[in-house]
Amino acid sequence: MTEQTYLTMNDGNQIPQFGLGVFQVPAGKPTEDAVAAALNFGIRHIDTAHAYQNEASVGKAVKASGIKRDEIFITSKLWPSEYGLDKTPQAIDKMLKRLGTDYLDLLLLHQQVGDYLGAYQAMEVAQKAGKVKSIGISNFDGERLDDLLANVEVKPAIAQVELHPYYPETALRNKLKPFGTILESWYPLGHGDPALINEPIFTELGKKYHKSNVQIILRWHLQMGNVVFPRTTNVDHMQDNFDIFDFELTADEMKKIAMLDKDKRYFTMPYQEQKATFTKWRPAD
Repeated sequence: MTEQTYLTMNDGNQIPQFGLGVFQVPAGKPTEDAVAAALNFGIRHIDTAHAYQNEASVGKAVKASGIKRDEIFITSKLWPSEYGLDKTPQAIDKMLKRLGTDYLDLLLLHQQVGDYLGAYQAMEVAQKAGKVKSIGISNFDGERLDDLLANVEVKPAIAQVELHPYYPETALRNKLKPFGTILESWYPLGHGDPALINEPIFTELGKKYHKSNVQIILRWHLQMGNVVFPRTTNVDHMQDNFDIFDFELTADEMKKIAMLDKDKRYFTMPYQEQKATFTKWRPAD
């Protein structure tokens, strides 16, 4: 079995550095099978969200695995319609019920709109009550991030953002470093952009280490200190993605990859559009 690596968050809890994301994986058998395969390979971190509408399937697969609950790290996210000191406690209870668990390892605010301060303060209470072990944020930046950092007691353990060699989030990383906040990557492969995946440096390193270009990129993430959870329901791809713990890129090779920074994002939506879009839609309970 591949040896997993763990990072220690600013609250002292540990998080598996590699996981499986289930964004856009249909609820029911597709999610259950994907999670079951991941757990079988030794992956111990599953990233879901209320908005993904597959939390119950994740919970079912975790229970069916027979693996002790404390050996599996489950992340989920609250949607803006659930934000607020009055709404969030109920939303957390419903989330735990959907997942079939007594606690969440990590709970994130999914988007930076709505009453995010009230929601975060409610998450702090849930953390003290033991319903949530660690708390953090997803897709926060600019003045909303500044506002949150200035007005919460518990600084985010995790910030989940778009992050890949074309967009390594250097400024955000430096900004959050004093708080010990770890970055998690969605779009770790740049939305599967062939231009990124087939960069000559990855092809060169792939030949050297007898790995695929994708494996080189995922290894780069680990050595950058990122948490990564590539989404796939293909069992072979899943196993290949996880097979990145038996080699290490040199400092010089990491510097060469750093030169790929293009400040290029694949998901771009102005804040006002985010506000209009993300406050309108509500996931089903």
